Amino acid sequence: MDTSIGSQLDSCKPSNGMLGCPSQNGSDAIQQSHAPSSVSSDATLGRHLAHRLVEIGVSDVFSVPGDFNLTLLDHLIAEPGLTNIGCCNELNAGYAADGYARSRGVGACVVTFTVGGLSIINAIAGAYSENLPVICIVGGPNTNDYGTNRILHHTIGLPDFSQELRCFQTVTCYQALVNNLEDAHEEIDRAISTALKESKPVYISISCNLPGIPHPTFIREPIPFSISPRLSNKMGLEAAVEATAAFLNKAVKPVIIGGPKLRVAKATEAFVELADACGYPIAVMPSAKGLVPEHHSQFIGTYWGSVGTAFCAEIVESADAYLFAGPIFNDYSSVGYSLLLKKEKAIIVQPDRVVIANGPAFGCVLMKDFLQALAKKLKRNTTAHENYQRIFIPDGVPLKCDPQDPLRVNVLFHHIQKMLSGDTAVIAETGDSWFNCQKLKLPEGCGYQFQMQYGSIGWSVGATLGYAQSLPDKRVIACIGDGSFQVTAQDISTMLRCGQKSIIFLINNGGYTIEVEIHDGPYNVIKNWNYTGLVDAIHNGEGKCWTKKVRCEAELIEAIEMATGDKKDCLCFIEVIVHKDDTSKELLEWGSRVSAANSRPPNPQ
Repeated sequence: MDTSIGSQLDSCKPSNGMLGCPSQNGSDAIQQSHAPSSVSSDATLGRHLAHRLVEIGVSDVFSVPGDFNLTLLDHLIAEPGLTNIGCCNELNAGYAADGYARSRGVGACVVTFTVGGLSIINAIAGAYSENLPVICIVGGPNTNDYGTNRILHHTIGLPDFSQELRCFQTVTCYQALVNNLEDAHEEIDRAISTALKESKPVYISISCNLPGIPHPTFIREPIPFSISPRLSNKMGLEAAVEATAAFLNKAVKPVIIGGPKLRVAKATEAFVELADACGYPIAVMPSAKGLVPEHHSQFIGTYWGSVGTAFCAEIVESADAYLFAGPIFNDYSSVGYSLLLKKEKAIIVQPDRVVIANGPAFGCVLMKDFLQALAKKLKRNTTAHENYQRIFIPDGVPLKCDPQDPLRVNVLFHHIQKMLSGDTAVIAETGDSWFNCQKLKLPEGCGYQFQMQYGSIGWSVGATLGYAQSLPDKRVIACIGDGSFQVTAQDISTMLRCGQKSIIFLINNGGYTIEVEIHDGPYNVIKNWNYTGLVDAIHNGEGKCWTKKVRCEAELIEAIEMATGDKKDCLCFIEVIVHKDDTSKELLEWGSRVSAANSRPPNPQ
């Protein structure tokens, strides 16, 4: 192994050289033994990696072939439980692995050295921000080229091959450079187990000449992972629960709000258990939509300051105590830092830490354990929920218009609402779809995904591919703006190859509407495409695909009836033509506040 890189990895090795296996009787659990004289031809690195992926729940890998990963792909596709999904580009392969991980709990992608790795890195950064364990596998240089001062293709023309690794160090929680069969088994296992433990992406680079070489360490079937569960500090847990219960039990009208880190903490059921016990109204932050059941009797909507669900912010911000479980407060979720919250009223529960107002903080306390224990200590208090019921006025419906009038966005989403059931899932692209989809009321079992922290336009095409591949029994409904679609449109092709039956609403309003509402300029206007014509060309008579362009409500109703009826087994692409200034009122408000936050002058020096 190249010492400049290997030294970084060697420092992380366990003393007994094994993953998750403590020493027994003062010696290693598995003693070193002499290699057998012959090694089975299928005892290879590639086979071991394929088995590990299947074992952790990955049945599809998203890839783009390149000369450095071709042999590795041969071994992956030879695994009966693994399907290779070839994507049109690396960015979409990464987005697909992101979408897949949101359902399966882990995703995987395979690309080639540097040109593939640096193309996929934007998607991996997004997965990192969303706490998604994505296994990013890169086919690397031949082992004989390390340390030779040679210049290779697919590089920037320098003999230093570590550029890609260094780029991935900031967007993955572990990096494994596998250019030596002796420690390949250990490096692969540690990378995968770290991804699962940390719920973050990892990077595995495998030299192109290694996947097919037999080695004694791969003789046996892989021993199943036995990752030790993380445990709360018992005394810390008890102290945190006692202090929190005392804080909330003396409050008059407390509330609880779910945040996006409920997912990584695996605490959604514990959150509902707490809500059932305490009687407080429950809300979600926008990036946590879909994590908390919206059919719950105490659910009051999305807390997003001035652009959230009507009456939700009033109840939350007027409370004398609020518990946030797994929040992320950034400029977007805080509407340009305009939330009316006070630290002295807040209890912040992170996946492994609890902070109470301006007072004590408790570490090594797992959110799931904390919420379950707290549920047993709180007095039932329905005051805030009763206040909500007094002021609540049901949502209005869009103004009636002639079915032949130009279609309005609020009418579109009125009809999308009727399509939702426990057999569907919603994917919302960055843009006005964020705000319109937030207002959808999710039936029990209906999935919902969007990427708020990273907010990379174009994410939804690849994410729809990956999410639909992971849940073939759900009908995915994706709401995508025209500007975002132009970034990643190619992988409609992969959806067709995979026989997916998603419904894509392409909202054609002629530009980057979300950017217009933050700061307008000629750069926010895009070239209009014939989107249905493009998808028809990609379809090319292969697979099941149906497209429709709609301009009025009558045409929309007809298209939805067709997509959910005769064409229910097809990929359905509905291009919706709307006015360029037709946006949600929430985007108008949010855009002006984010613009104000972005344009703050420098502080005086």
